[in-house]
Amino acid sequence: MAVNLVNVEAVGKVYGTRALLDSVSLGVSEGDRIGVVGRNGDGKTTLIRILSKLEEADTGRVTHSGGLRLGVLTQHDSLDSAATVRHEVIGDLADHEWAGDARIRDVLTGLFGGLALPGFPHGLDTVIGPLSGGERRRIALAKLLIAEQDLIVLDEPTNHLDVEGIAWLAEHLRARRSALVCVTHDRWFLDQVCTRMWDVQRGTVFEYEGGYSDYVFARAERERIAASEEAKRQNLIRKELAWLRRGAPARTSKPRFRIEAANELIKDVPMPRDTSELMKFASSRLGKTVFDLEDITVQAGPKTLLERVTWQLGPGDRIALVGVNGAGKTSLVRAMTEAAASDGERQPAGGRIVVGKTVRPAYLSQEVHELDPGLRVLEAVQQVRERVDLGKGREMTAGQLCETFGFGKEKQWTPVADLSGGERRRLQLLRLLMDEPNVLFLDEPTNDLDIETLTQLEDLLDGWPGTLVVISHDRFFLERTTDRVFALLGDRTLRMLPRGVDEYLERRRRMLQEAAPAPAATPAKKEKAVSAAEARAAKKELQRIERQLDKISQDETALHTQIADHATDFAKVAVLDGELRELVTRREELENRWLELADELGEAG
Repeated sequence: MAVNLVNVEAVGKVYGTRALLDSVSLGVSEGDRIGVVGRNGDGKTTLIRILSKLEEADTGRVTHSGGLRLGVLTQHDSLDSAATVRHEVIGDLADHEWAGDARIRDVLTGLFGGLALPGFPHGLDTVIGPLSGGERRRIALAKLLIAEQDLIVLDEPTNHLDVEGIAWLAEHLRARRSALVCVTHDRWFLDQVCTRMWDVQRGTVFEYEGGYSDYVFARAERERIAASEEAKRQNLIRKELAWLRRGAPARTSKPRFRIEAANELIKDVPMPRDTSELMKFASSRLGKTVFDLEDITVQAGPKTLLERVTWQLGPGDRIALVGVNGAGKTSLVRAMTEAAASDGERQPAGGRIVVGKTVRPAYLSQEVHELDPGLRVLEAVQQVRERVDLGKGREMTAGQLCETFGFGKEKQWTPVADLSGGERRRLQLLRLLMDEPNVLFLDEPTNDLDIETLTQLEDLLDGWPGTLVVISHDRFFLERTTDRVFALLGDRTLRMLPRGVDEYLERRRRMLQEAAPAPAATPAKKEKAVSAAEARAAKKELQRIERQLDKISQDETALHTQIADHATDFAKVAVLDGELRELVTRREELENRWLELADELGEAG
């Protein structure tokens, strides 16, 4: 029988006049893998903070089993800005100690792309202070995963990870014995990792068995039976159910409740997209030419990202762009939007981009551009247009579109200054669509959006009659909104992948294996075995080297502290940096000698 790790009993939490949690009782046992979903602001983060005892409940109680080893990833890290990555993640372990630990090697490779931390200026010895929020978050996640825990609680762990990083994290968590409670909007990740779901809605938590796909089926059935939700909400959940049963490729989770009930629910629901009809409509709006890329070269400063790429983006195309960070996805999209904005005058470093005469592009960037904070939500939308034509005879007012994006009648009169990050993201996208573009570039559109808003956006895009290019690490969103996948693999080319993201991951694995240095040939056995006296001498030298390595590690830590203390004294920092480099060189020499001696002793044994 599984041991109970955490009990949440009749917990309540009120903010202002709003009850986020109302008499909630839950439990987490050994082996549980629980995904937490719900709308932004409904209390997901509050629930897991109370469960982790990072926040006090107003009523009820939370109990942890004795000696519970708990690891928590919050949305704001507590890393020491003056420390190095090595100090925070690996601690006092010498290199020969942590390098021999398979878990540490796996975590560093999975989250950073290699043991040397490529992309960080000084590898493990990089000081944390100047790093970006995304880099800090990966460091905090690595620190947590390297430790041993009975229960891991993660709040949005896939944020700032690329497709490969998310796939690695899912595999890593499946292989761990720790129980898991995870808040995330990444539905593919939920399907891969979780076996139970908690749906936080208006102060109550509903529990479901299975991953995200199972949850969608079960929730649709519960709402059908209860008939308590308004018709619009009901139709959206039924449409996503139809997609899960019919449309999305490579679905890995199999529904466990009655297939007959699922089929009954979707029998009258149309296919998610009428592709041929949309293509006809898009052609009438756009003509034959949208974007023709002819032998183009794209650069970012001195770095060449894409070289001599020829590609055609046609009317009604729905394209997913995937690739390693820094491969040029955003730069490629910007090159196209700049060419369109300048009537073809602004061109990339090489080749040319031909833009169709009727093209009206819109670009949703990763940054949320600031709006006048004094404007109300509805005013910010009406500033663009009062009504919008969605094609196929569908038209919406600014107020109706606001409601579709989760801004109810009361919320429409909220000042922009009072909106959360996710709400501002929704408003940014809403204003973009109000301008009636016929080519839409979405760069990480799922950032800060909850699952319910994502399904509403997907539903809107299903019938959107234009050309769509999506850059995203959210595999579920890509499957749901696009028809073809193109990849930038970091080799300056652009390739179509018929099997989508799975093929991309396979190609990346092969590329990394081919790029890895070949293992050193096993030295031939010495004619003469190592004598007992030589073995004793080697052991003594090994012990001496280990003491020296420990001393060097302490000296390195001291130097890093001094560098942080004298950060504004450039002359002093230069001297200290020179001393640090000498220490690193000496450490590498000692580690190589340590490995040689260890090999000799292995032969002697």
